[in-house]
Amino acid sequence: MKPVVVIAMRSGLKEVKVMDKVQYGGQAVIEGVMMKGKDSVAIAVRRSPDNIVVKKEKVKATGERFPFLKWPLIRGVAALISSLLIGIKSLSYSASQVAEEEEEEITALEMIISIGVSFGLAILLFVVLPATLTSLAQPYIKYNILLNLVEGLIKISAFLAYLIFISRLKDIKRVFMYHGAEHKVIHNYESELPLSVENARGFTTLHPRCGTNFLFMVIMLSILFFSFFGRPPLLQRILYHIMLIPVIAGTSYEILKLAARDKVNPIIKIFATPGLWLQHITTSEPDDSMLEVAIRALKEVLPEEERNKINV
Repeated sequence: MKPVVVIAMRSGLKEVKVMDKVQYGGQAVIEGVMMKGKDSVAIAVRRSPDNIVVKKEKVKATGERFPFLKWPLIRGVAALISSLLIGIKSLSYSASQVAEEEEEEITALEMIISIGVSFGLAILLFVVLPATLTSLAQPYIKYNILLNLVEGLIKISAFLAYLIFISRLKDIKRVFMYHGAEHKVIHNYESELPLSVENARGFTTLHPRCGTNFLFMVIMLSILFFSFFGRPPLLQRILYHIMLIPVIAGTSYEILKLAARDKVNPIIKIFATPGLWLQHITTSEPDDSMLEVAIRALKEVLPEEERNKINV
């Protein structure tokens, strides 16, 4: 599994809540979509024009076993770690199906290595590189606010460059189309219209609870949080950024939940809007066969009475 794919796929992960319904999340995988329900995860992968394979597993919410993980701020970090674990397993399964290999469970060691490599690349690109360039510019910038803005612009530029680069890769282009399919199907479900390819087709590929919004919010908040640390030496600057990751991730999660409400505070809306714009890069218009795959995945995690309403 390529580490770049692991990082890219997290942009498709989100949680949604429709009134009092169960929360559902989704993620694009290789030639397919993963959907997560209350107590199960389903991965649908298209192996051929006439064959969609589906794998469903029971999962336990971390917060049910450890109630403190439901606390504000902490729940964001717990959700991120859980999403990474499920996402890597889903990607591994989809890759094995597309390659027509026998399904093999990813080992704990392989999962740790995948997450470690992904985090390592992310820290190098979005922490070490901006901090290094900022330290080089530091002697020429008098004001701390301006220095932090420069670092922020470097982070945003690195993030945009990364997204644009991977969006040009052939395999990732198709993943982003499945990302769009996942968003359309979630919109279809939230609209309470019958869940079908025809209905899903008319919805937008952009979604306010997309993981792309989360990633961009993490970058924006890191600029704000780090402005309180002055201008420390390079190694301290990098260390502070790494130490703040759980706090920033938890805060970003809470803001994302607020942005998902029907009535959104104007300030929260402004904060979340750039993430929507970035989805023009991380999502693409899917074809009907991709919508069909996304619906199959969602169908598997819905209650029985709702499954019967799906026209696939």
